[in-house]
Amino acid sequence: VGCDRSKNLVDICGEKHFQAFVCDALSVPIRSGSCDACISIAVIHHFSTAERRLATIRELARLLRPGGTALIYVWAMEQEYKNQKSKYLKEKNGIKTKEKEMNTGTAQRPLHDQRPDNSRQDSAWSNQLLNDFKDESCGAKPVAGFRLPVHTNRTSFHSQDLLVPWHLKGCTKKKKESVDTVVVPGGSKELQELSPVFHRYYHVFSEGELEAVCRSLDCVRVQKSYYDQGNWCVILEKL
Repeated sequence: VGCDRSKNLVDICGEKHFQAFVCDALSVPIRSGSCDACISIAVIHHFSTAERRLATIRELARLLRPGGTALIYVWAMEQEYKNQKSKYLKEKNGIKTKEKEMNTGTAQRPLHDQRPDNSRQDSAWSNQLLNDFKDESCGAKPVAGFRLPVHTNRTSFHSQDLLVPWHLKGCTKKKKESVDTVVVPGGSKELQELSPVFHRYYHVFSEGELEAVCRSLDCVRVQKSYYDQGNWCVILEKL
């Protein structure tokens, strides 16, 4: 049984005849101790506070029966580990030359090329997300003048808390209000649509951080902790 915050993704699962439902990872509507195994891939690094990340792992453990196991993957701060680059960094040189062609001329510079110190739009995104993160119930405290940096895709991370650009593909012409329109260089009047870009919050985990969070829970035991292609991973056992 799968679950996700996105109804569209859950609908795709339904079309493929898989069982899935919409829910929040902080509060999964499944009876305690009813799962043999749980998998959390690329989820926990989207929670904005240490308290929420811990609460998500605690919720995962709640679902497990005694002796049940959980596998957790989160994005790693270390994209180059033991002198080897992750697949994420290796793909930098070969990706989408077309993007450079489309982003020339009078087009607005894409968000993944912008820096937080020279973009009012980046600042607006950062400030809005920071306001969303101010949740007193989770102990989050606002920091005066703080702005989240915007990550440049396919490069190493320079901050653990950041915004990562995400290009929405396959959008239809019916949603023109969400698509950038640019004039193709060379005097052509032809218009070309660019996929809209959104910002996703990430907390990338440093070495040992995920394992330390898991070990702070008395109800689980860390069976294994390892690095896999730019991700920190743990396998937990419910006590």
